[in-house]
Amino acid sequence: MAICTVYTTPSLNSTCSISTTSKTQLGFHQKQVVFYSSGKKTSKRGSNTTSPYVITCTTSAGDSKTVVIGLAADSGCGKSTFMRRLTSVFGGAAEPPKGGNPDSNTLISDTTTVICLDDYHSLDRTGRKQKGVTALDPRANDFDLMYEQVKALKDGIPVDKPIYNHVSGLLDPPELIKPPKILVIEGLHPMFDSRVRDLLDFSIYLDISNEVKFAWKIQRDMAERGHSLESIKASIEARKPDFDAYIDPQKQYADAVIEVLPTQLIPDDNEGKILRVRLIMKEGVEFFNPVYLFDEGSTISWIPCGRKLTCSYPGIKFFYGPDTYFGHEVSVLEMDGQFDRLDELIYVESHLSNISTKFYGEVTQQMLKHADFPGSSNGTGLFQTIVGLKIRDLYEQLISTTAKTPVEATKA
Repeated sequence: MAICTVYTTPSLNSTCSISTTSKTQLGFHQKQVVFYSSGKKTSKRGSNTTSPYVITCTTSAGDSKTVVIGLAADSGCGKSTFMRRLTSVFGGAAEPPKGGNPDSNTLISDTTTVICLDDYHSLDRTGRKQKGVTALDPRANDFDLMYEQVKALKDGIPVDKPIYNHVSGLLDPPELIKPPKILVIEGLHPMFDSRVRDLLDFSIYLDISNEVKFAWKIQRDMAERGHSLESIKASIEARKPDFDAYIDPQKQYADAVIEVLPTQLIPDDNEGKILRVRLIMKEGVEFFNPVYLFDEGSTISWIPCGRKLTCSYPGIKFFYGPDTYFGHEVSVLEMDGQFDRLDELIYVESHLSNISTKFYGEVTQQMLKHADFPGSSNGTGLFQTIVGLKIRDLYEQLISTTAKTPVEATKA
């Protein structure tokens, strides 16, 4: 795709030259196409001149539309696992840019490019400490640059994106990012700025309840990093005011929310090992039809047959029904409990509709393929996989619609 400014129309008998690529101050790339008329043009003063006709284009290597997906969540809430599931749906492993900065946060596959929005921190670790702000605070982030570069990539224009180095806490030199077929922007603030929000073709929010988040952080930081229980509690409490003010409100704008809650199958459970997961899907989103269980629009509570779906105590329970969420009509699909055998998931899959699979059993196949990913035994893995398939379907519909537009314009 290219955006061009045409200054005048050359005659049919003309020659053309293309200048070298130049960069703008915002870090994206431009080219100029200059046409030279082979005829003479008479100026107001009566002299004959050969005039160049300039078309300035911002271009990319390809002509296809870049679809932009936003994924918002707090730190440690499963964004990385969701990204791996999503890129797997499209095929090809997501890897850092080859030959680039080894501390790059970007992941590139055949179809997708995933950008971590930490790269748009305007303050490094020392700067945030000096100003007394966290990375969650908007004052620590450059939303103007984020908007301009996401817009450029959506328009098919390469950008030189900054890199926030999580090891050193410093801002590293930028890296060249070319427009992909699917651009995923993930991090703390993909829906915070209304300008960036308007660029999104689809948005997801991972909403982990405080109880589960606390249990997860204890398991990870105490077991893997040697942190004390007191330091973990202090870290969570220190982040909570900014999280409540700047991150959590973004879920009202999401097209789909994956909400992770403590189980209701075990009274007063506080271990966070058995989870109740809700997939909240906004109605009326273009190219997105919410998933349903048994009968669309009904309210259904379902305990699967124990002979067809093996599950230990406390079992598995599903729910589906309509609801409202921040004033929006939504459909909710819920799973409480966990699977013992993923190969039996086909039984559940066969009772779900609008899951955008290309063949019978594709959800089960994807889950088995990544059985070692966190959440594969419960609703987090199931719903992340389904949302990935829905995004693939949305992308294909968007591309199909874009391809038809020039043909329809020609017929008109």
